[in-house]
Amino acid sequence: MGVPTDLGMVEATRPYYRSTYVFVSRAGSAEAISSLKDARLRSLTIGVQLVGDNGFNTPPAHALTSEGIVDNIRGYTLYGDYRDKNPPARIVDAVRNGEIDIAAVWGPLAGYFASQGGTHFAVTLVSDPNDFPPLRFQFDISMGVRHGDDALKNKLDAVIQRRQPEITALLKSYGVPLIENKQAVHAASTAAPAPR
Repeated sequence: MGVPTDLGMVEATRPYYRSTYVFVSRAGSAEAISSLKDARLRSLTIGVQLVGDNGFNTPPAHALTSEGIVDNIRGYTLYGDYRDKNPPARIVDAVRNGEIDIAAVWGPLAGYFASQGGTHFAVTLVSDPNDFPPLRFQFDISMGVRHGDDALKNKLDAVIQRRQPEITALLKSYGVPLIENKQAVHAASTAAPAPR
């Protein structure tokens, strides 16, 4: 349902949204941080998402490491024991309970989980996504179909095109930070009501 448009394992539909990595912090804890080069990050405990146990890290983890920020980083696996409620939420929960000061999180997860539970968060788009090549922080997201299944791909493309305003409204209602033409058109707001 939600795959990077350039994922070669499947044939991707037209993208139905574009999002980015964000910083999540408790609202009012300090002026919001948006840059991975912000000197304040050296004195904060920072959560980053980790993918799997094969040493693969998310772009913010690599970028912070390239800035020499290592000792104050805490890793939170994206996957986990699904007998627990919402394992991907652990990184936002860690900000909520003060275990970490700030987290660098994939925007759709951050926006949704930050809107839950009544705590007010600052969700801030990473402002320097082009400063760490070849790392990418923003991705077009599509639906993936079997290679060669052009009939299904074309049908889904038509639905996406026809229903794009509804799709966008639904994404916004879940707090998903959306990027258009590489410019922010919507930043997740934790003041928005939680999805019904």
